[in-house]
Amino acid sequence: MKKVILRKTEEIENWRRNIKNDINFIPTMGNLHSGHIKLISTAKNDNSNVNLVSIFINPLQFDNNLDLENYPKTIDNDIKISFSNGADAIFIPCNEDIYPPNNKKIKFLKAPIELSSALCGLNRIGHFDGVCTVVYRLLNLIKPKNLYLGEKDWQQLLILKNLVQIKKLNVAIKSIPTQRDFDGVPLSSRNVHLSKNERKLIRFFSNELLEAKRNFQQEKKINLNEIIKKISAKKISIEYLEHLHPHTLQQARLEDNISLLAGAIRCGKTRLIDHVFLMKRSPIIAIDGPAGSGKSTVTKLIAEKLKLLYLDTGAMYRALSWLLIKESIDYKKEKKLQNILKDISIVFKSNTNSHQDVYVNNYCVTEEIRSQKISSIVSKISSIKEVRNFLVKEQRKIGESGGLVAEGRDIGTTVFPNAELKIFLTASIDERAKRRKSDKNSKDSQEIDLHTLKELIKKRDFEDSNREISPLIKANDAIEIITDGYSINEVVDKIIDLYNDKIPKDTEIK
Repeated sequence: MKKVILRKTEEIENWRRNIKNDINFIPTMGNLHSGHIKLISTAKNDNSNVNLVSIFINPLQFDNNLDLENYPKTIDNDIKISFSNGADAIFIPCNEDIYPPNNKKIKFLKAPIELSSALCGLNRIGHFDGVCTVVYRLLNLIKPKNLYLGEKDWQQLLILKNLVQIKKLNVAIKSIPTQRDFDGVPLSSRNVHLSKNERKLIRFFSNELLEAKRNFQQEKKINLNEIIKKISAKKISIEYLEHLHPHTLQQARLEDNISLLAGAIRCGKTRLIDHVFLMKRSPIIAIDGPAGSGKSTVTKLIAEKLKLLYLDTGAMYRALSWLLIKESIDYKKEKKLQNILKDISIVFKSNTNSHQDVYVNNYCVTEEIRSQKISSIVSKISSIKEVRNFLVKEQRKIGESGGLVAEGRDIGTTVFPNAELKIFLTASIDERAKRRKSDKNSKDSQEIDLHTLKELIKKRDFEDSNREISPLIKANDAIEIITDGYSINEVVDKIIDLYNDKIPKDTEIK
């Protein structure tokens, strides 16, 4: 594809009509650095879409005319950097193109108060209104499939995600983690203004945040006043330093697993921001849903793609049911059952095919627990208080350090109520019966006619949803996904997109 530079809105419209691929859009204000390069190259490597970079210094984002005038302008170098790192086209409009005078069609937007009144919004009045206005204008002109943004401007990223949702724009936001220089300082177009001494100050500030993150991983707590005291001792002018919930920007709570430590300082005439994410344990994805909704297959693939531990809680209940039947244990006798549970071991082991086998007391039961005989009784056994208490306790032990995706019927409501992402995966009874019928791993299901299979599924749904202890219900904060008509890979990609939207890239625990 011939690389082009576009300057007029009419040129954008003509160019868009003549390309066959979808568009990846990377908006910038120029003076490109390695952080921008990462955005452009990520877009280039993600897919076969056309990559468009815009270079436009948006006057609505500046509350100080002098700051606007002094913003670094390096257009020739920006063009070179963009094309050499994967841009197919560059849009370089002037103010009159983006904001035509007397054009009543231009919508000047307001950022949501709940997200824009904290942090940078405290002193940069109207800044995020300007961000929303220009991005909305550009998105309507360009109509991209994907919008690439950096997590360095985390508050801005949250506000733009909100914009896309509220305006129901058909664009996916892809973010990359904060890119840092060799000394730990986040890359910023404003860094060129720093003197050597000012650079030392921002380095000290950023390193204090990074040190706070390391300490938090060990101690699971933070002393904000102590950090402020250490930074202030270096005569650094702190505009703000806050410990907040990463998505609401409200004060962080003790029960929050992931929180945000964000600050802004002034070095001379230059204002700089930085943040780190604090996390007590690695993230958890909880996937609930009725039998036959595709939970196991989807969960396994998600675990593989995100490099998370796969916790098949349904297999644990099946394995225990298998043992109780095999040993002819009267599970209705409460005290006897409690004594037996103390000596039961259920573990998962990876086999040579990179799949998990289930072992009960060192005996592999992976295939045997998928029989219709087990399917017909597991709901009844899983409703027993002693059984649920035992297995929920075992599951929570496995999940203490997080980093897993679990599926079952009460994962988001009972086992991991504080999971970062909760999914309720379901499908129509007809669809689930067809899937069970075609399941080669379930020989019993293949021998049963479709009508009978539907009736068995209805019965299982009723039992799961009406049991007294931990019934199958959708958690209040769970996202429902109906899988009828969707391929397994489409469902997996949808959940991974939701995960990436929820979990900042800089949260991994080393």
